[in-house]
Amino acid sequence: MLSAASELPNSKKNMKIFLDTIGCRLNQAEIEQMARQFRAAGHEIVAAADHAELAVVNTCAVTTQAASDSRSKIRNIARVGVEQIIPTGCWTTLQPKEAAALPNVLRVVINDKKDSLVATTLNLEPSTFDLEPIDRAPIPGLHRRTRAFIKVQDGCDNKCTFCITTVARGEGRSRPLADVISDINSALAGDSKEIVLTGVHLGSWGQDFNHHLRNLVKAILRETDVKRLRLSSLEPWDLDADFFSLWNDKRLMPHLHLPLQSGSESTLRRMARKTTPASFRELAHAARDVMPNAAITTDIIAGFPGETDDEFAETLEFVKEMQFMGGHVFSYSPRPGTGAAKMKGQIKPELRKRRNHILQEAIEESAKIYREKFIGQKMSVLWESTTEYGEYGWRMEGWTGNYLRVSANAPSPRWNEVDDVELIGVDGEKLKGVIRDA
Repeated sequence: MLSAASELPNSKKNMKIFLDTIGCRLNQAEIEQMARQFRAAGHEIVAAADHAELAVVNTCAVTTQAASDSRSKIRNIARVGVEQIIPTGCWTTLQPKEAAALPNVLRVVINDKKDSLVATTLNLEPSTFDLEPIDRAPIPGLHRRTRAFIKVQDGCDNKCTFCITTVARGEGRSRPLADVISDINSALAGDSKEIVLTGVHLGSWGQDFNHHLRNLVKAILRETDVKRLRLSSLEPWDLDADFFSLWNDKRLMPHLHLPLQSGSESTLRRMARKTTPASFRELAHAARDVMPNAAITTDIIAGFPGETDDEFAETLEFVKEMQFMGGHVFSYSPRPGTGAAKMKGQIKPELRKRRNHILQEAIEESAKIYREKFIGQKMSVLWESTTEYGEYGWRMEGWTGNYLRVSANAPSPRWNEVDDVELIGVDGEKLKGVIRDA
Protein backbone atom coordinates (compact mmCIF):
# COMPACT_ATOMS: atom_id res chain seq x y z
CA MET A 1 0.00 0.00 0.00
CA LEU A 2 1.62 3.26 -1.14
CA SER A 3 0.70 6.78 -0.24
CA ALA A 4 -0.11 8.95 -3.22
CA ALA A 5 2.83 11.29 -2.74
CA SER A 6 5.57 8.69 -2.24
CA GLU A 7 7.62 6.30 -4.28
CA LEU A 8 9.69 3.36 -3.17
CA PRO A 9 13.31 4.21 -2.31
CA ASN A 10 16.04 3.68 -4.85
CA SER A 11 17.90 0.57 -3.71
CA LYS A 12 21.12 1.78 -5.34
CA LYS A 13 21.24 4.96 -3.27
CA ASN A 14 22.93 4.67 0.11
CA MET A 15 20.23 5.62 2.59
CA LYS A 16 20.22 6.41 6.28
CA ILE A 17 17.56 4.25 7.91
CA PHE A 18 16.04 4.44 11.38
CA LEU A 19 14.51 1.30 12.90
CA ASP A 20 12.32 1.19 15.98
CA THR A 21 10.20 -1.41 17.74
CA ILE A 22 7.58 -1.66 20.47
CA GLY A 23 6.75 -4.72 22.51
CA CYS A 24 8.16 -8.20 22.69
CA ARG A 25 11.53 -9.82 22.06
CA LEU A 26 10.16 -11.33 18.86
CA ASN A 27 9.66 -7.81 17.52
CA GLN A 28 13.26 -7.10 18.55
CA ALA A 29 14.49 -10.18 16.68
CA GLU A 30 12.61 -9.14 13.56
CA ILE A 31 13.92 -5.57 13.58
CA GLU A 32 17.49 -6.85 14.00
CA GLN A 33 17.02 -9.10 10.98
CA MET A 34 15.84 -6.08 8.98
CA ALA A 35 18.93 -4.17 10.12
CA ARG A 36 21.16 -6.97 8.83
CA GLN A 37 19.36 -6.95 5.48
CA PHE A 38 19.50 -3.17 5.06
CA ARG A 39 23.22 -3.19 5.90
CA ALA A 40 23.86 -6.06 3.48
CA ALA A 41 22.28 -3.93 0.75
CA GLY A 42 24.70 -1.09 1.54
CA HIS A 43 22.53 1.17 3.69
CA GLU A 44 23.32 2.75 7.07
CA ILE A 45 21.30 2.22 10.24
CA VAL A 46 21.23 5.43 12.28
CA ALA A 47 20.56 5.93 15.99
CA ALA A 48 18.14 8.86 15.73
CA ALA A 49 15.15 9.48 13.49
CA ASP A 50 16.17 13.06 12.72
CA HIS A 51 19.18 11.69 10.81
CA ALA A 52 17.12 9.27 8.68
CA GLU A 53 15.58 9.31 5.23
CA LEU A 54 13.53 6.17 5.80
CA ALA A 55 12.11 4.63 8.99
CA VAL A 56 10.60 1.25 9.80
CA VAL A 57 8.50 0.81 12.94
CA ASN A 58 7.62 -2.67 14.20
CA THR A 59 4.37 -2.06 16.10
CA CYS A 60 2.61 -3.85 18.96
CA ALA A 61 -1.03 -4.31 19.95
CA VAL A 62 -0.88 -6.47 23.07
CA THR A 63 -2.50 -3.69 25.14
CA THR A 64 -4.29 -0.46 24.32
CA GLN A 65 -1.19 1.36 25.62
CA ALA A 66 1.07 -0.56 23.22
CA ALA A 67 -1.20 0.36 20.32
CA SER A 68 -1.15 4.00 21.42
CA ASP A 69 2.66 3.92 21.74
CA SER A 70 2.88 2.50 18.22
CA ARG A 71 0.86 5.36 16.76
CA SER A 72 2.83 7.93 18.78
CA LYS A 73 6.18 6.61 17.55
CA ILE A 74 5.11 6.90 13.94
CA ARG A 75 3.80 10.45 14.45
CA ASN A 76 6.97 11.50 16.30
CA ILE A 77 9.19 10.13 13.55
CA ALA A 78 7.20 12.08 10.98
CA ARG A 79 7.40 15.19 13.16
CA VAL A 80 11.22 15.21 13.11
CA GLY A 81 11.23 15.17 9.32
CA VAL A 82 11.38 11.56 8.12
CA GLU A 83 9.40 11.63 4.89
CA GLN A 84 9.13 7.88 4.31
CA ILE A 85 7.87 5.63 7.12
CA ILE A 86 6.95 1.95 6.87
CA PRO A 87 4.87 0.64 9.79
CA THR A 88 4.66 -3.12 10.26
CA GLY A 89 3.86 -5.51 13.11
CA CYS A 90 0.77 -6.44 15.09
CA TRP A 91 -1.02 -3.09 15.44
CA THR A 92 -0.39 -2.39 11.75
CA THR A 93 -1.84 -5.80 10.84
CA LEU A 94 -4.97 -5.22 12.91
CA GLN A 95 -5.47 -1.59 11.82
CA PRO A 96 -3.91 -1.23 8.34
CA LYS A 97 -6.14 1.65 7.24
CA GLU A 98 -5.45 3.64 10.39
CA ALA A 99 -1.72 2.99 9.98
CA ALA A 100 -1.79 4.09 6.33
CA ALA A 101 -3.51 7.34 7.30
CA LEU A 102 -0.71 8.42 9.66
CA PRO A 103 1.65 11.16 8.42
CA ASN A 104 4.43 10.28 5.97
CA VAL A 105 3.53 6.59 5.79
CA LEU A 106 5.03 5.20 2.59
CA ARG A 107 3.28 1.85 2.78
CA VAL A 108 1.89 -0.58 5.33
CA VAL A 109 3.36 -4.07 5.73
CA ILE A 110 1.25 -6.61 7.63
CA ASN A 111 2.80 -9.46 9.57
CA ASP A 112 2.59 -12.15 6.92
CA LYS A 113 4.57 -9.93 4.51
CA LYS A 114 7.10 -8.76 7.09
CA ASP A 115 9.86 -11.22 6.20
CA SER A 116 10.13 -9.70 2.72
CA LEU A 117 9.77 -6.07 3.87
CA VAL A 118 13.36 -5.06 3.17
CA ALA A 119 13.60 -6.82 -0.20
CA THR A 120 10.29 -5.36 -1.37
CA THR A 121 11.16 -1.88 -0.13
CA LEU A 122 14.48 -1.92 -2.00
CA ASN A 123 13.14 -3.69 -5.11
CA LEU A 124 15.57 -6.55 -4.55
CA GLU A 125 15.36 -10.32 -4.53
CA PRO A 126 15.77 -11.84 -1.04
CA SER A 127 18.66 -13.92 -2.37
CA THR A 128 20.57 -10.66 -2.90
CA PHE A 129 21.42 -10.45 0.80
CA ASP A 130 24.67 -11.82 2.14
CA LEU A 131 23.92 -11.73 5.85
CA GLU A 132 27.13 -13.19 7.25
CA PRO A 133 28.34 -10.45 9.64
CA ILE A 134 31.99 -9.58 10.20
CA ASP A 135 31.63 -7.70 13.48
CA ARG A 136 28.87 -7.57 16.04
CA ALA A 137 26.88 -4.63 14.72
CA PRO A 138 23.70 -4.12 16.77
CA ILE A 139 21.10 -1.49 16.07
CA PRO A 140 22.50 1.74 17.51
CA GLY A 141 20.85 3.87 20.13
CA LEU A 142 18.17 2.25 22.26
CA HIS A 143 18.72 -1.12 20.57
CA ARG A 144 22.43 -1.43 21.24
CA ARG A 145 22.09 -4.99 22.51
CA THR A 146 24.86 -7.48 23.07
CA ARG A 147 22.44 -10.39 23.07
CA ALA A 148 21.23 -11.70 19.70
CA PHE A 149 17.49 -12.37 19.54
CA ILE A 150 16.80 -15.29 17.19
CA LYS A 151 13.28 -15.87 15.90
CA VAL A 152 12.52 -19.59 15.87
CA GLN A 153 8.73 -19.58 15.69
CA ASP A 154 5.77 -17.32 14.88
CA GLY A 155 2.03 -17.40 15.49
CA CYS A 156 0.03 -19.24 18.13
CA ASP A 157 -2.72 -21.87 18.19
CA ASN A 158 -3.79 -21.13 21.76
CA LYS A 159 -7.10 -19.37 22.27
CA CYS A 160 -6.45 -17.37 25.44
CA THR A 161 -9.49 -15.13 25.69
CA PHE A 162 -7.53 -11.95 26.47
CA CYS A 163 -4.94 -12.23 23.68
CA ILE A 164 -5.05 -10.23 20.45
CA THR A 165 -1.58 -11.40 19.39
CA THR A 166 -2.95 -14.71 18.11
CA VAL A 167 -5.25 -12.74 15.80
CA ALA A 168 -2.42 -10.49 14.60
CA ARG A 169 0.18 -13.26 14.18
CA GLY A 170 -1.95 -16.13 12.88
CA GLU A 171 -1.48 -19.86 13.35
CA GLY A 172 1.65 -21.28 14.93
CA ARG A 173 4.49 -22.19 12.59
CA SER A 174 8.06 -23.25 13.33
CA ARG A 175 11.18 -22.22 11.48
CA PRO A 176 13.23 -25.18 10.21
CA LEU A 177 16.03 -26.31 12.49
CA ALA A 178 18.67 -25.70 9.81
CA ASP A 179 17.56 -22.06 9.41
CA VAL A 180 17.72 -21.45 13.16
CA ILE A 181 21.19 -23.00 13.39
CA SER A 182 22.33 -20.87 10.45
CA ASP A 183 21.09 -17.67 12.12
CA ILE A 184 22.78 -18.59 15.40
CA ASN A 185 26.09 -19.35 13.71
CA SER A 186 25.84 -16.05 11.87
CA ALA A 187 25.27 -14.20 15.15
CA LEU A 188 28.17 -16.03 16.78
CA ALA A 189 30.39 -15.15 13.84
CA GLY A 190 29.43 -11.54 14.52
CA ASP A 191 30.72 -11.91 18.10
CA SER A 192 27.39 -12.32 19.89
CA LYS A 193 28.12 -13.65 23.36
CA GLU A 194 24.53 -14.66 24.16
CA ILE A 195 21.72 -16.08 22.04
CA VAL A 196 18.07 -15.60 23.03
CA LEU A 197 15.45 -17.82 21.37
CA THR A 198 12.15 -16.01 20.73
CA GLY A 199 8.70 -16.73 19.35
CA VAL A 200 5.04 -15.91 19.95
CA HIS A 201 4.59 -19.41 21.40
CA LEU A 202 8.19 -20.57 21.77
CA GLY A 203 7.31 -23.81 23.55
CA SER A 204 5.33 -25.00 20.53
CA TRP A 205 8.42 -25.08 18.29
CA GLY A 206 8.49 -28.26 16.25
CA GLN A 207 4.92 -29.37 16.87
CA ASP A 208 4.10 -28.85 13.20
CA PHE A 209 6.75 -31.44 12.23
CA ASN A 210 6.56 -33.82 15.20
CA HIS A 211 9.42 -32.34 17.23
CA HIS A 212 9.67 -30.62 20.62
CA LEU A 213 11.52 -27.55 21.80
CA ARG A 214 13.96 -29.83 23.66
CA ASN A 215 15.11 -31.16 20.25
CA LEU A 216 15.92 -27.62 19.13
CA VAL A 217 17.81 -26.79 22.33
CA LYS A 218 19.82 -30.01 22.18
CA ALA A 219 20.72 -29.38 18.53
CA ILE A 220 21.87 -25.83 19.26
CA LEU A 221 24.06 -26.98 22.15
CA ARG A 222 25.43 -29.82 20.03
CA GLU A 223 25.96 -28.06 16.70
CA THR A 224 27.04 -24.53 17.67
CA ASP A 225 29.68 -22.91 19.86
CA VAL A 226 27.13 -20.84 21.77
CA LYS A 227 28.48 -19.73 25.15
CA ARG A 228 25.25 -18.45 26.67
CA LEU A 229 21.82 -19.64 25.50
CA ARG A 230 18.63 -18.15 26.93
CA LEU A 231 14.99 -19.03 26.28
CA SER A 232 12.37 -16.31 26.29
CA SER A 233 8.77 -16.78 27.43
CA LEU A 234 7.56 -20.40 27.80
CA GLU A 235 3.96 -21.42 28.36
CA PRO A 236 3.81 -23.79 31.37
CA TRP A 237 1.75 -26.46 29.61
CA ASP A 238 4.46 -27.01 26.97
CA LEU A 239 6.95 -28.27 29.57
CA ASP A 240 7.42 -31.26 31.83
CA ALA A 241 9.84 -31.97 34.67
CA ASP A 242 12.23 -33.79 32.33
CA PHE A 243 12.64 -30.64 30.22
CA PHE A 244 14.74 -29.02 32.93
CA SER A 245 17.42 -31.71 32.67
CA LEU A 246 18.64 -29.68 29.69
CA TRP A 247 20.02 -27.18 32.21
CA ASN A 248 22.69 -29.67 33.22
CA ASP A 249 24.54 -27.99 30.34
CA LYS A 250 25.74 -24.77 31.99
CA ARG A 251 25.58 -22.87 28.72
CA LEU A 252 21.81 -22.67 29.26
CA MET A 253 21.11 -19.62 31.37
CA PRO A 254 19.21 -20.39 34.62
CA HIS A 255 16.32 -18.04 33.92
CA LEU A 256 12.76 -19.07 33.05
CA HIS A 257 9.95 -16.72 32.09
CA LEU A 258 6.73 -18.64 32.77
CA PRO A 259 3.57 -16.55 32.26
CA LEU A 260 1.08 -17.31 35.03
CA GLN A 261 -1.53 -14.60 34.24
CA SER A 262 -3.60 -15.51 37.34
CA GLY A 263 -3.19 -17.51 40.53
CA SER A 264 -6.92 -18.28 40.62
CA GLU A 265 -8.05 -21.53 38.99
CA SER A 266 -11.47 -20.15 38.11
CA THR A 267 -9.95 -17.05 36.50
CA LEU A 268 -7.54 -19.21 34.52
CA ARG A 269 -10.54 -21.17 33.16
CA ARG A 270 -12.17 -17.94 31.94
CA MET A 271 -8.85 -17.02 30.34
CA ALA A 272 -8.79 -20.44 28.59
CA ARG A 273 -5.31 -21.04 29.96
CA LYS A 274 -4.17 -24.68 29.87
CA THR A 275 -2.70 -24.60 33.36
CA THR A 276 -3.75 -24.46 37.01
CA PRO A 277 -2.02 -23.03 40.08
CA ALA A 278 -1.28 -26.60 41.20
CA SER A 279 0.39 -27.62 37.92
CA PHE A 280 2.28 -24.32 37.77
CA ARG A 281 3.55 -24.87 41.32
CA GLU A 282 4.69 -28.39 40.43
CA LEU A 283 6.52 -27.13 37.36
CA ALA A 284 8.29 -24.37 39.29
CA HIS A 285 9.40 -26.85 41.94
CA ALA A 286 10.73 -29.20 39.24
CA ALA A 287 12.77 -26.37 37.74
CA ARG A 288 14.18 -25.35 41.12
CA ASP A 289 15.09 -28.97 41.92
CA VAL A 290 17.51 -28.84 38.96
CA MET A 291 18.44 -25.16 39.33
CA PRO A 292 18.08 -24.11 42.99
CA ASN A 293 19.07 -20.52 42.22
CA ALA A 294 17.09 -20.21 38.98
CA ALA A 295 15.35 -16.93 38.33
CA ILE A 296 11.67 -17.46 37.53
CA THR A 297 9.83 -14.44 36.17
CA THR A 298 6.23 -14.19 35.08
CA ASP A 299 3.33 -12.16 33.66
CA ILE A 300 0.16 -11.38 35.60
CA ILE A 301 -3.09 -9.75 34.48
CA ALA A 302 -4.85 -7.64 37.10
CA GLY A 303 -8.59 -7.09 36.88
CA PHE A 304 -9.55 -9.73 34.32
CA PRO A 305 -13.33 -9.68 33.62
CA GLY A 306 -15.30 -11.23 36.47
CA GLU A 307 -12.32 -11.26 38.86
CA THR A 308 -13.85 -11.25 42.34
CA ASP A 309 -12.16 -10.08 45.51
CA ASP A 310 -11.63 -13.73 46.48
CA GLU A 311 -10.07 -14.58 43.12
CA PHE A 312 -7.75 -11.61 43.37
CA ALA A 313 -6.78 -12.69 46.89
CA GLU A 314 -5.98 -16.17 45.54
CA THR A 315 -3.73 -14.65 42.88
CA LEU A 316 -1.95 -12.41 45.38
CA GLU A 317 -1.34 -15.29 47.77
CA PHE A 318 -0.04 -17.52 44.97
CA VAL A 319 2.29 -14.80 43.67
CA LYS A 320 3.75 -14.42 47.16
CA GLU A 321 4.17 -18.19 47.46
CA MET A 322 6.01 -18.53 44.14
CA GLN A 323 8.67 -15.96 45.10
CA PHE A 324 9.19 -14.70 41.56
CA MET A 325 12.45 -12.93 40.76
CA GLY A 326 10.51 -10.38 38.73
CA GLY A 327 7.57 -9.98 36.43
CA HIS A 328 5.25 -7.78 34.44
CA VAL A 329 1.84 -6.93 35.85
CA PHE A 330 -0.64 -5.73 33.26
CA SER A 331 -3.95 -4.11 34.04
CA TYR A 332 -6.48 -5.99 31.91
CA SER A 333 -6.90 -4.22 28.57
CA PRO A 334 -10.01 -5.09 26.50
CA ARG A 335 -8.92 -5.89 22.94
CA PRO A 336 -11.64 -5.86 20.26
CA GLY A 337 -11.87 -9.26 18.61
CA THR A 338 -11.04 -11.24 21.76
CA GLY A 339 -13.45 -13.31 23.83
CA ALA A 340 -12.72 -11.50 27.08
CA ALA A 341 -13.76 -8.14 25.64
CA LYS A 342 -17.34 -9.47 25.39
CA MET A 343 -17.44 -11.00 28.88
CA LYS A 344 -19.73 -9.75 31.59
CA GLY A 345 -18.26 -8.34 34.78
CA GLN A 346 -15.72 -5.92 33.27
CA ILE A 347 -13.69 -4.47 36.15
CA LYS A 348 -13.58 -0.70 36.57
CA PRO A 349 -10.23 0.82 35.48
CA GLU A 350 -9.47 2.27 38.92
CA LEU A 351 -9.86 -1.16 40.55
CA ARG A 352 -7.68 -2.80 37.88
CA LYS A 353 -5.03 -0.17 38.59
CA ARG A 354 -5.23 -0.71 42.36
CA ARG A 355 -4.90 -4.48 42.00
CA ASN A 356 -2.00 -4.00 39.60
CA HIS A 357 -0.18 -1.90 42.19
CA ILE A 358 -0.69 -4.49 44.95
CA LEU A 359 0.58 -7.35 42.76
CA GLN A 360 3.56 -5.33 41.58
CA GLU A 361 4.53 -4.58 45.17
CA ALA A 362 4.42 -8.30 45.98
CA ILE A 363 6.66 -9.17 43.04
CA GLU A 364 9.06 -6.35 43.86
CA GLU A 365 9.38 -7.65 47.42
CA SER A 366 10.22 -11.20 46.31
CA ALA A 367 12.63 -9.81 43.68
CA LYS A 368 14.42 -7.81 46.39
CA ILE A 369 14.81 -10.92 48.54
CA TYR A 370 16.12 -12.86 45.53
CA ARG A 371 18.72 -10.19 44.63
CA GLU A 372 20.01 -9.97 48.18
CA LYS A 373 20.82 -13.71 48.23
CA PHE A 374 23.67 -13.11 45.80
CA ILE A 375 25.53 -10.36 47.65
CA GLY A 376 29.08 -11.56 48.27
CA GLN A 377 29.04 -14.02 45.36
CA LYS A 378 31.11 -13.84 42.18
CA MET A 379 29.06 -14.17 38.98
CA SER A 380 29.63 -13.93 35.25
CA VAL A 381 28.21 -10.74 33.69
CA LEU A 382 27.73 -9.87 30.02
CA TRP A 383 28.03 -6.07 29.66
CA GLU A 384 25.28 -4.49 27.59
CA SER A 385 25.78 -0.78 28.15
CA THR A 386 28.88 1.37 28.57
CA THR A 387 28.85 5.01 29.71
CA GLU A 388 31.80 7.31 30.34
CA TYR A 389 31.87 8.03 34.06
CA GLY A 390 34.32 10.85 34.82
CA GLU A 391 37.34 10.09 36.98
CA TYR A 392 36.06 6.57 37.70
CA GLY A 393 36.47 5.51 34.06
CA TRP A 394 33.45 3.75 32.57
CA ARG A 395 30.12 2.78 34.04
CA MET A 396 29.08 -0.71 32.95
CA GLU A 397 25.68 -2.41 33.13
CA GLY A 398 24.87 -5.96 32.15
CA TRP A 399 23.21 -9.25 32.98
CA THR A 400 24.17 -12.34 34.94
CA GLY A 401 23.07 -15.73 33.67
CA ASN A 402 20.10 -15.69 36.05
CA TYR A 403 19.07 -12.26 34.76
CA LEU A 404 20.27 -10.05 37.58
CA ARG A 405 21.09 -6.58 36.36
CA VAL A 406 24.57 -5.54 37.57
CA SER A 407 26.46 -2.25 37.45
CA ALA A 408 30.21 -1.78 37.94
CA ASN A 409 33.03 0.60 37.09
CA ALA A 410 35.81 -0.29 34.64
CA PRO A 411 38.97 1.52 33.51
CA SER A 412 38.05 0.96 29.84
CA PRO A 413 34.78 0.27 27.95
CA ARG A 414 33.91 -3.42 27.99
CA TRP A 415 30.72 -3.52 25.92
CA ASN A 416 29.96 -7.08 24.75
CA GLU A 417 32.58 -8.56 27.08
CA VAL A 418 31.98 -11.09 29.84
CA ASP A 419 33.65 -10.61 33.23
CA ASP A 420 33.59 -12.28 36.62
CA VAL A 421 32.07 -9.75 38.99
CA GLU A 422 31.88 -9.77 42.77
CA LEU A 423 28.45 -8.55 43.87
CA ILE A 424 28.85 -6.15 46.79
CA GLY A 425 25.45 -4.53 47.32
CA VAL A 426 21.99 -3.62 46.05
CA ASP A 427 21.26 -0.40 44.21
CA GLY A 428 17.49 -0.27 43.65
CA GLU A 429 16.63 -2.93 41.08
CA LYS A 430 20.32 -3.50 40.26
CA LEU A 431 23.24 -5.07 42.06
CA LYS A 432 26.52 -3.20 42.47
CA GLY A 433 29.60 -5.17 41.54
CA VAL A 434 33.38 -5.06 41.28
CA ILE A 435 35.06 -6.56 38.22
CA ARG A 436 37.65 -9.09 39.35
CA ASP A 437 39.16 -10.38 36.11
CA ALA A 438 39.17 -7.52 33.55
